[in-house]
Amino acid sequence: MSTTAASENAVIKTTYGDLTLAFWPDVAPKTVENFKKLAREGFYNGTAFHRIIKGFMIQGGCPNTKTGAGGMPGTGDPGYKVKAEFNAKSHVRGVISMARSSHPDSAGCQFFICHGDAKFLDGQYTAFGHLVGGDDVLEKIATVPTKSGGGGEKSTPIDRIEVVGVTLVPAKA
Repeated sequence: MSTTAASENAVIKTTYGDLTLAFWPDVAPKTVENFKKLAREGFYNGTAFHRIIKGFMIQGGCPNTKTGAGGMPGTGDPGYKVKAEFNAKSHVRGVISMARSSHPDSAGCQFFICHGDAKFLDGQYTAFGHLVGGDDVLEKIATVPTKSGGGGEKSTPIDRIEVVGVTLVPAKA
């Protein structure tokens, strides 16, 4: 089954509801393909949103957040890195972008969805799509109470917000 990236959306099914994303393959083709590959393989199934900063973003996609997984949440990857595809898309509410370490080419599987205006990230993180459904779910997740995690940042959700799965579906015309 051969389809182009723009013809598919991703539905991130969470324990808080569904988030539907449309991709931007024109500005981040390798990133879009990587996300879709991981989704098809079931990589994201059972992961959780491990970092939430209300008014900024919700972050997920770390394999270390799976039940019984070792390693610190926020440090896992798929075993490889994806070269950055910085572009002119602005980090505003609903935009999905790749999380990374301080090295620009260190993204692999973790992503974040902007809850508020984060234009200060423009040109430094790979934005590769945006929400086309589930803004109410984004709001619900982004406003979950948080506690201090390992690094002292008060961004660890008190409740587990699991990614049940990510499904690729035909994009609505």
